[in-house]
Amino acid sequence: MTGTLLKKQMQELFSWIYYNRKNNTLKSRGKIAFSIVLYIFLFGYMAFIFYGSARTLCPVMVSISLGWLYWCIMGLAALALGVLGSVFSTYASLYNAKDNDLLLSLPIKPSKILFIRLSGVYIMGLLYEMMVMLPVVIVWFQYAEVNAAGVIFSVLIPFIMSVMVLVLSAILGFVVALAAKGLKRKNIAIVLISLVFFGAYFLFWGKSYDILQSILSNAQSIGKSLKAYVYPFYHMGLAAEGNALSMLIFTAIAAAAFVIVYLIMSRSFLSLATANKGAVKVVYKEGTSRAYTVKRALLLREFKRFTGSAAYMLNCGLGTVLLPVAAVAAFWKASDIRQMMEAINVREGVVSLAAAGVICLLCSVNDITAPSVSLEGKGIWILQSLPVKGAHVLTAKLKLQLYLTLIPAVFLVAAMEWIIKPGLFFGIMIPVTVILFNIFTAAFGLFINLRSPNLNWSSEIVPIKQSMGVFLAIFGSGGLVLVLILLYYLTFRLNVLNPAGYMAAACIIIAALAAALLRWILTKGARIFETL
Repeated sequence: MTGTLLKKQMQELFSWIYYNRKNNTLKSRGKIAFSIVLYIFLFGYMAFIFYGSARTLCPVMVSISLGWLYWCIMGLAALALGVLGSVFSTYASLYNAKDNDLLLSLPIKPSKILFIRLSGVYIMGLLYEMMVMLPVVIVWFQYAEVNAAGVIFSVLIPFIMSVMVLVLSAILGFVVALAAKGLKRKNIAIVLISLVFFGAYFLFWGKSYDILQSILSNAQSIGKSLKAYVYPFYHMGLAAEGNALSMLIFTAIAAAAFVIVYLIMSRSFLSLATANKGAVKVVYKEGTSRAYTVKRALLLREFKRFTGSAAYMLNCGLGTVLLPVAAVAAFWKASDIRQMMEAINVREGVVSLAAAGVICLLCSVNDITAPSVSLEGKGIWILQSLPVKGAHVLTAKLKLQLYLTLIPAVFLVAAMEWIIKPGLFFGIMIPVTVILFNIFTAAFGLFINLRSPNLNWSSEIVPIKQSMGVFLAIFGSGGLVLVLILLYYLTFRLNVLNPAGYMAAACIIIAALAAALLRWILTKGARIFETL
């Protein structure tokens, strides 16, 4: 039974690679290969970034006999990335999975179900962690002289450390589940907790260069401090150098942490997985029900669906938070931005183009429409049975992303225009570009989801985070901005268009793409939705 459940968990975790949810069939070999290549590209891109950091740190640490400190520092970075990558889905996959009730109704111990769920969290954390640890191991073999034991331990360390990633992710998911049990607005609380963690990680990442320089100049003193505060990672570093006792200590600490957390969670898994989280006793009160128009009711429904899922908000609506934060940061650093503009002394209008590009890139972080059809799940028949046109339902999904992106984007547009002081033409064209781009991104995400919907998921994390459509929506929208930047560079080199002419041409291109997508969505797309 355990093997069957484990196989099911792994198939579900990687189903986006080989399974076509639209017609419940296996993908062709070509499509499977395409999915794998895309994932390898993304993995390789992130690994390349960390390879640069590892290559900067390792030679210095090895030269002063502090190779363990190199492993300790990079191991902490890998731990943070692994937790960041898996923590957002831990709560949903452990306690909020769609098939929890089904599995719990079978003669299977809840502790065994928990173990299988944790295996999925382990694999997810391992994939994120290896973006750091793979280049760490490669650089270590390049610059350090290690014995046979060191080679073996260095290869095993990432898999053992992923247990620690699992432990931290499980603890955070467990804490959120306990807190959510008695909260009415649990999803907002989950989002706020996660955003604090998310912000702290990227604040650390933003200062990583300064931190790295500080480490290199104060390696000895920092090493003494880390021995006490991150004791397991100190032994992890010694193990990479070939110390068998340290390898045993590091492994024992990871195993003990997992056993303790697993035993604690297994005692409460049943109550947390079956609890009616956030529900309150309702006392009937007679009153008048408020009537809405069909379009407004559909939009309100989409908004409640969005705010009713922490995973949906965190993974698909992060731009709603980033845009006003960026606006505040722009106001705060206005003098520095102006000084940089004066120092660069670029061609007139280029700054306005750059400002529009930056705002559009931040807007592309929102991909609310990309999983919106899939999230209807098997309950999509409810909408289809109502006297509501499919075009109206899809329009509501489009409007939700536009409202949640354009309204916060107003603050960043205002901040950038106040800083760069564009002329009348660019002052008008910057918000026009942002509006057109957001219409395109919303339509593009919905177009992809209609072409490949997944209605047979057991956890909402699958369509939200493990969907090829979501991947294409984010990178396709951001890719359009990069393509337009490249095209401007070519036109600049060939002296074909000035910045004003190029911005006007770019708006025409974006508007044409958005119009074509909207026409398809409201005609053929609506018919597809009505027959799913």
